[in-house]
Amino acid sequence: MTQLHDLTALEQGDAVRRGELSPRELAGHYLDRSDDVGAFVTPTPDLALARADRMLPVPDDAGPLYGVPTAIKDLNLTAGVRTTFGSAAFAAFVPEISDAVVEAIEAAGLVSLGKTSTPEFGSPCYTEPDGLPPAVTPYDRTRMAGGSSGGAAAAVSAGLVPVAQGSDGGGSIRIPASCCGLVGLKPTRGRVSGSPMYGEVTGLATAGTLGRTVRDAAALLDVLAGPRVGDPSWAPPPSASFLSACDREPGRLRIARFVEPVIADVAVDAECVAAWEAASSLLASLGHEVEDVPVPMPRDAVPTFETCWAVLTALSVVPPEKEGLLRPLTRWLSERGRAVSGPEFGLALGAMRRYAAACVTALAPYDAVLTPTLAVPPLPVGALRNDADPAADFEAQKAFTPWTSAWNVTGMPAVSLPLHWTPSGLPVGVMLAARPAEEHLLLSLAAQIETASPWVDRHPHGWD
Repeated sequence: MTQLHDLTALEQGDAVRRGELSPRELAGHYLDRSDDVGAFVTPTPDLALARADRMLPVPDDAGPLYGVPTAIKDLNLTAGVRTTFGSAAFAAFVPEISDAVVEAIEAAGLVSLGKTSTPEFGSPCYTEPDGLPPAVTPYDRTRMAGGSSGGAAAAVSAGLVPVAQGSDGGGSIRIPASCCGLVGLKPTRGRVSGSPMYGEVTGLATAGTLGRTVRDAAALLDVLAGPRVGDPSWAPPPSASFLSACDREPGRLRIARFVEPVIADVAVDAECVAAWEAASSLLASLGHEVEDVPVPMPRDAVPTFETCWAVLTALSVVPPEKEGLLRPLTRWLSERGRAVSGPEFGLALGAMRRYAAACVTALAPYDAVLTPTLAVPPLPVGALRNDADPAADFEAQKAFTPWTSAWNVTGMPAVSLPLHWTPSGLPVGVMLAARPAEEHLLLSLAAQIETASPWVDRHPHGWD
């Protein structure tokens, strides 16, 4: 028997617009489901039900996700709702304003059920905040959901919400998408506004989407996308909705591929290679030209990225009396960032942009680029975290995620697709990137892949 959470986000929105379901029915259904995956850090059931009650009657111009439940990552300012940034130093912080991402979600009529778990300041690629349960993949609750949008991915994968927003500065959407068997979409730099804080000065991070289907992820990107007055830069406006791109054939494409890790000298697990090879064969069977290419970004770029990442961590302003509450990894990265002078940081930004330009130029002849998403399937909780040796922790994260950050450096859109599962049932994603501002082509290709090899009916343990 079909249950409400079996429906995609778009199917739920359609049912609301046709009067077959109410926003309160949907919110109540999801709120009744048990969070045993560490998805939520601050549930807001009363606020959700009150908002759902205000959603009727459905306006004539309601969008495709109107009345659909969702959740907000705990890095996003949400007026009147505790927002901790994954840190004990902000355990009691309640912002007075919402950021542009939250405002866009509310304006589109989605109903947030709460704040999803994230590691401290969204830095690690695992979601194991102090004093809270770790976010785990519903496919094996002893293994990590990834990070930093681990709570969001765990929520969607476990059927606690149908679609969710995340953010991605080095893979933080695509990593948990791979761990949790989801579509994880990082859009082009400048596609989603960073208003009003504009704290991301490196250009690495952006908001994006997590869904069970390509169409759901695209529909939520339509909600988030668009500049705000005062934005320092923005992506070119799309000629049509991102959702509409999923209904168009991409045509015959030229697709580059490589499997050699970009930022770490690490062996790639056989299952991840198998996923990449199978995706290559699928793309060829769909009529695309798949070509091997050398890694388009030199290993020399890694220290430059690390300098920018450390400075970004150091920009997380913490009251001096609460610095002792920070995790060892955060303190270590912040110390590295504070040791970088202003001129050194400026030079690093310039170097990173030159590396990005060279990479984009090398890949310009290709419509898309295929790599694995991760070097190994989801690891056991705690396998990467090392509070006694933050430097080793950081190196272990690089070895786990040796491709994802390249597309943050270039600003190219990228998506992780759940095309493979290990014999033991763990999800393994593959990643496709496209030229800057070509999300439409990327989504068209991803939707074609999903049609050829669908995954939406594959559910984790405890779905029913």
